[in-house]
Amino acid sequence: MADMADTPERFLVHESGNYFHGTKADLQVSDLLVPGHRSNYRADHISNYVYMTKVLDGAVLAAEMAVGDGACRVYIVEPNDDVEDDPNVTDKKIPGNPTHSYRSAQPVKIVGEMTDWVGHSPEYLRQFRAGLDALRRRGGAVLYD
Repeated sequence: MADMADTPERFLVHESGNYFHGTKADLQVSDLLVPGHRSNYRADHISNYVYMTKVLDGAVLAAEMAVGDGACRVYIVEPNDDVEDDPNVTDKKIPGNPTHSYRSAQPVKIVGEMTDWVGHSPEYLRQFRAGLDALRRRGGAVLYD
């Protein structure tokens, strides 16, 4: 079994144990994130779930990849009900749930905002976007929502 020292930072659960949601939306503490709104990543898609992660780096990347011109924001969120593994980055694509990514079909409450995070380099984001574009061109960008 892998030691925590062998776990890439992008897969480490944040020491707080909190759930995070990365976006470019300017929201407030006590706001609810609810399903049925446009996806952060596909402007033409209405999402059936609210997505979150326990990995701060994953939420930062989600904010950086979100559509829109707003500032990248990482919110601390509390699900109001059970959450399930996000099939977009778990068993359907990556065995297990190494990214600690989850989703909820119920509202998720914003309880705070993380402001002490470091974004990814422009080169990393360029490569990440290029990889996603290549996946879309191959028809592999399936969304399980």
